[in-house]
Amino acid sequence: MDVLVRYVHLFAVLVLAGSLIIENMAVARQISREDLRNLLKVDAAYGISAGVVLACGLGLWLAGAKPAEFYTGNPVFHAKLTLFVLVALLSIYPTVFLLRQRKSADETIAVPASVIRVLRAELILLAVIPVLAFLMARGIGLETS
Repeated sequence: MDVLVRYVHLFAVLVLAGSLIIENMAVARQISREDLRNLLKVDAAYGISAGVVLACGLGLWLAGAKPAEFYTGNPVFHAKLTLFVLVALLSIYPTVFLLRQRKSADETIAVPASVIRVLRAELILLAVIPVLAFLMARGIGLETS
């Protein structure tokens, strides 16, 4: 079961990263209604995959093959978790903007620079998480007695 949860976790991470990359590539200062519809679909995939990453991650932390203390006592794990939460919180702003624009009758939608900056920041922060995961898996941050 542990292997299956780890696989789903990794797959969801790849979907999350791919969705965020697509969002960053597709967003522009001006988007069409069709672009908006497509961005909303990609954003939904991003949100669902983030939920799966979180659920699997919690499962691995609390009931995985390694004891919870392996993760709980590791400051690198806490940094990784903090970045994940920060990316999740940042993602709220672009999502709310896109959802509010669904009701707009305009054919062209102006995207604020702040939405684009937040999407870029999410991508940069997300890129650091695998480095922390690699360090954590190598036992970096664990106290040695």
